Amino acid sequence: MRSSPAGLLGLRRVVVLGVGLAAFAGLGAACSGDDGEASTEGGGASAGEGGSGASPTTSTASHGHGGGSASGGGGPGGGGAGGSEEASVCARWQGDRADLGEGTWSGSVASCNAGDTSADGRANALKLVNLYRWLAGMGAVTNDAARDQKAQACALMMDANNMLSHAPPASWTCYSQAGAEGAANSNIASTPGVDGVDLYMADPGNETTMGHRRWILSGSLGSIGLGSTDSASCMWVLGGSGDENPPYVAWPSPGKFPSGALHASYASVDQTGWTLQSSAIDLAGAQVTVMDGGENRPVAVTQLAGGFGSSSALRMVPQGWVSEVGHTYAVSVTGTNPSITYEVEIIDCE
Repeated sequence: MRSSPAGLLGLRRVVVLGVGLAAFAGLGAACSGDDGEASTEGGGASAGEGGSGASPTTSTASHGHGGGSASGGGGPGGGGAGGSEEASVCARWQGDRADLGEGTWSGSVASCNAGDTSADGRANALKLVNLYRWLAGMGAVTNDAARDQKAQACALMMDANNMLSHAPPASWTCYSQAGAEGAANSNIASTPGVDGVDLYMADPGNETTMGHRRWILSGSLGSIGLGSTDSASCMWVLGGSGDENPPYVAWPSPGKFPSGALHASYASVDQTGWTLQSSAIDLAGAQVTVMDGGENRPVAVTQLAGGFGSSSALRMVPQGWVSEVGHTYAVSVTGTNPSITYEVEIIDCE
């Protein structure tokens, strides 16, 4: 597997390492993995997915809001409607993003001391993860102290070497077995931990996997580990015990969707791609139509590599248009069994 230097063209580099492969793309990097390590590159961070990619146990997911259906059933979503739903979504969005300080780091690169990120910084990163999961209709996750410690050692190694890797060699400055284990099982970024969550959700440069986003929205996620220095962070995502298995998870998610979630990082979701992931429905061969009122909105559809938080996934990139506040986009996916339909209404929560 390869490492990638941070800071390409003034952007932080993101790398995602996959099972037996390393995928590199353009202006950034994020690393994520499944059934091993997976690497994707996106803007500003390296997120890695490692660990087991076992399919989650079938269960009914608890969805925060939104609407949609798979074969006429209750797909992701199922909360309030109209103004009450919009108020609820905006209240959660504004409340959870009101104070997103990175906290402080007690360690030192010079002395190879991993230290720890302060409780407020770790809590803010976890809060963002759960905000995004709530918007997608997924349950909240917690962090695990043992995984936090290994993610912290991972973050020190990435910072000390100014590089991102899911398989750092023993020759690395500040190398530790705990840090190497963290790297093999984590999304990793050349940003502090809170900023890294927004970057993972945008997932620039990871066109073949969108692995960072898919892991954060995965039904098998949890418990996670969160570690951060002033310049790098790791989020342990593999080997989770989550057992949610909704028909599908979409991003942007069905129902009222804050426009700010499209632009939370330097790259917008319209640029990096909408996604649809499932471990219950085979999305291979799917055809996608997006309608805005009576207007067809063309999208370029790409099948994504399996195993990154879901067994199947699609990437849908708007062609010649961008999402607008006040517009409702009706997404129809055919060629699957069952077919999938849902609507996304972009709202202004700022």
